[in-house]
Amino acid sequence: MFARSARLLGRTAVTTSSSKDARSLIDWTRKMTSSLVIAEKVGGNQNIGLIKLNRLDKLNVLNVQLIKELAVALDEYDKDPAVRAIIVTGSDKFFSGGADIKEMLMLDYANAFKGPFLEHWTKLSEVRKPVIAAVNGLARGGGCELALMCDVIYAGDKATFGLPEITIGTIPGAGGTQRLPRAVGKSLAMETILSGSLISAEEAKTAGMVSKVFPADQLITKAIELGEKIAEQSPLTTMMAKEAVNSAFETTLAEGLKTEKRLFHATFATNDRKEGMTAYAEKRAPKWTGN
Repeated sequence: MFARSARLLGRTAVTTSSSKDARSLIDWTRKMTSSLVIAEKVGGNQNIGLIKLNRLDKLNVLNVQLIKELAVALDEYDKDPAVRAIIVTGSDKFFSGGADIKEMLMLDYANAFKGPFLEHWTKLSEVRKPVIAAVNGLARGGGCELALMCDVIYAGDKATFGLPEITIGTIPGAGGTQRLPRAVGKSLAMETILSGSLISAEEAKTAGMVSKVFPADQLITKAIELGEKIAEQSPLTTMMAKEAVNSAFETTLAEGLKTEKRLFHATFATNDRKEGMTAYAEKRAPKWTGN
């Protein structure tokens, strides 16, 4: 039986794998002065972790506290065996306006280099379960980089993406210069980053950055539907597939193919692979165990 932590991030509870994990989470959340992230389980089987950025009075600008809370929620859902996919979203009008400039204003090179600046930002890219970004409205600077860390991006029809750091004398620092070219190609990435211009939802879809575009009021519903389709698959094989696809963007083709073959062979050591093929042969739905 899994222990249940009390009021995760000040709003909702998320199951953890042990009472020790729950106590640790409760101790951490007691230190927070407010909740800048709302986490809840959604979907017909409550197996989708929905995380909402909740700094609404500041356009969901990403300060240190918000990023830390996001990292905690992501870690909890990544550990929770009941959660099969994760959705990260903002409000109906904006995903995130970017990093908090006021927090960075007084930084100098030495402190930025030596200190913990940006240390929690990579958590989203380290999650092993599938992560869907549901982007309504603006996703700029760090907000755009946050979306790019996700595995799938669904966008509302009024969404816009941009990396305007050039306009304030700096460059993207949370992966924007690396992930955007991989998502849209060099030319559009250069245009966007060097001019600070925006990419519309439809442009992002045409370029391959966004998977699908929906009316804003349907976005979360569609993201949950995708999460539920993912949740129907073997959770173990889903993680393997995610690792294989990510290797296509992080290694050479030769190394990526080696990774794919290694993971493909590894599926033959799992109960879920045997169950999946047996169920197919017997014309029935598979019963996944995650083993």
